Amino acid sequence: MPQTRVSVRLVLAQLRVDPGERAATLTRALQRIDDAARRGADVVLLPEALPLGWMAADTHARADAIPDGTTCVAFREAAARHHVFVCTGIVERAGDVVFNAAVLIDPDGQVLLHHRKVNELEIAHDLYARGDRLGVVDTRLGRIGLMICADAFAPGEVVSRTLALMGADMILSPCAWAVPPDHDHARAPYGDLWRRCYGIVAREHSVWIAGASNVGPITFGAWDGHACIGCSLVVGPDGEPRLEGPYGADADALLMVDMEMGQR
Repeated sequence: MPQTRVSVRLVLAQLRVDPGERAATLTRALQRIDDAARRGADVVLLPEALPLGWMAADTHARADAIPDGTTCVAFREAAARHHVFVCTGIVERAGDVVFNAAVLIDPDGQVLLHHRKVNELEIAHDLYARGDRLGVVDTRLGRIGLMICADAFAPGEVVSRTLALMGADMILSPCAWAVPPDHDHARAPYGDLWRRCYGIVAREHSVWIAGASNVGPITFGAWDGHACIGCSLVVGPDGEPRLEGPYGADADALLMVDMEMGQR
């Protein structure tokens, strides 16, 4: 039998994240969920490592638990309040270990997927432990898989390919895409890496892939002085970009795309 097609409105929050401003960042993220719901979102996708930011100085001190820590509960309540799916990165504490994690929350406020980043950059290994499994989940919108940022360019695109082989119709990826201080976007437009690694998997497996990146400074670690610059991206099952967010450390934006699921 042919697969039923489902129309899905995905809203990406290309969110400003200021390291050290945990409460303000969480408040801003929850406001973006409110804004997305008013625009008719079925799914809201937020960036990586909320609400602290990737490679934040207070990572170990302020990480909290999934699913019952303060951060996750706030996102669960927002999902239930607006009856939308919410996918977001969370800096997770599990005992004495910290993970760069992400969750997919259903419209009843329940955590459906909990992913821990597998392909973390070497410069962040002292901050984050690495995950050891992948997952997909069936929803009324289709089967959804979850990864985080650099998981997408693991050798051979093994993470996203595995999620696609597990039957994902849509792969969601909280991200933190950054450039060095001297990056010249006019001469070297950002985004080729993501268009390539998303596009090849999307095209070969007829799957939607979406990455939402934050914007704002990185102020700690090997990339101190870099900036996260948005350029959030949605690639369709034909491998072509359907949405690309604006570039810049101040390019906070709410981005929307309507998708037809069930094309596999």
